[in-house]
Amino acid sequence: MKERSAPRARRSTRRSAKAKTPGWLTPKRVLISGALIVIFVGGGTFTAYTAIQNESAPQGPPVSLDDMAKMFGGDPFGPDLQADMLKEQAAQALKADALAAERDHRKVLNPIKIVEEAPGGDGFAPQKLPPGTSNPTGNKALGKQMLDARGWSDQWGCLESLWTKESGWNERAMNTSSGAYGIPQSLPGSKMASAGGDWQTNAATQIEWGLGYIKARYGTPCGAWGHSQAKGWY
Repeated sequence: MKERSAPRARRSTRRSAKAKTPGWLTPKRVLISGALIVIFVGGGTFTAYTAIQNESAPQGPPVSLDDMAKMFGGDPFGPDLQADMLKEQAAQALKADALAAERDHRKVLNPIKIVEEAPGGDGFAPQKLPPGTSNPTGNKALGKQMLDARGWSDQWGCLESLWTKESGWNERAMNTSSGAYGIPQSLPGSKMASAGGDWQTNAATQIEWGLGYIKARYGTPCGAWGHSQAKGWY
């Protein structure tokens, strides 16, 4: 009986030794390893998926000059309280000078000067105007064509009178009081950049902007002319 019990004791000792020896894949290590795999593989998959989605997404239309002007310089046609106040002050100064001129028996001062250097602003540097750029007669003819293209042929009388009063149809014209510039007398002149980067020298760009401004603010050239007659500015 003693010989049979001895082997059982040895087998029991071997099982106890194996149970006490810890293996590498403990439950805790299994959990940690699984978490790391999810983070690296899952994160990489998400990054790749996002990149593919961004690459395959349809591209929107390019940003227009109008949109850029709205983002960086405000609405080029919208109400501008500061500009309107400057225009009002210039109109009042002109009225005061007219009264003084009548009293002193002299000519009324011309509120418009023809400059040799276009103003800067909003990232545009002042630009020396090349000789021969002013052509009021040609500018007026161009304005008539552009007005007709908008379907405003019946508004020509109002537009001709308005911009003759404002600038004499001269793309170099600057108001001595407010600093408004160009054929439509934009204040500041750099607002016309929404119609083209050559706003300082190009009569067509100035006219295009001016017609857009009139439509947005007054509806028609006759609406703008009526406001100018009542207030002295538009």
